[in-house]
Amino acid sequence: MEKFLKIGVITSTHGLRGEVKVYPTTDDPKRFSDLESVFLDEAHDRRILKIESVKYFKQMVILKFEGLDRIEDVEGMKHYELYVDREHAVPLEEGEYYIADLIDMEVRLTDGTTFGILKDVMETGANFVYIVDSKEHGEVLIPAIPQCIKSVDIEKEVMIVSLLPGLLDL
Repeated sequence: MEKFLKIGVITSTHGLRGEVKVYPTTDDPKRFSDLESVFLDEAHDRRILKIESVKYFKQMVILKFEGLDRIEDVEGMKHYELYVDREHAVPLEEGEYYIADLIDMEVRLTDGTTFGILKDVMETGANFVYIVDSKEHGEVLIPAIPQCIKSVDIEKEVMIVSLLPGLLDL
């Protein structure tokens, strides 16, 4: 289980006073207003940044961090990721999972045979789709619906799936 969960990626600076534009990777971008700080991932070295202010513009979040008051202070942060620890993550409902906990999970068929490894999660309009790397079938897209996803065990890092007829023929 991941200790830190990604909530955004810095895309660029904003203005001259140390603000940054963040592309939110969380389901609820307004959650930034509830945060006091975030972890900045600088080449896998995380440091805490206290949030001074939060604004919203279109699909982006504009953040200002304490002590970073000039554009020069934040220019090097482009493409860096922002994280929160699990303690500050948005609580999940029954049957919901953090994407970070699903990535690299072993995917098995209902008969117990290994099918592949979950490599990514894609959000469509109707539901999520799990992208599974299968040695036998290559990349397989499995809809995250009850008919396909039979169980998910975060602790054991195993997902049990049932493939709908025709799924491998696509």
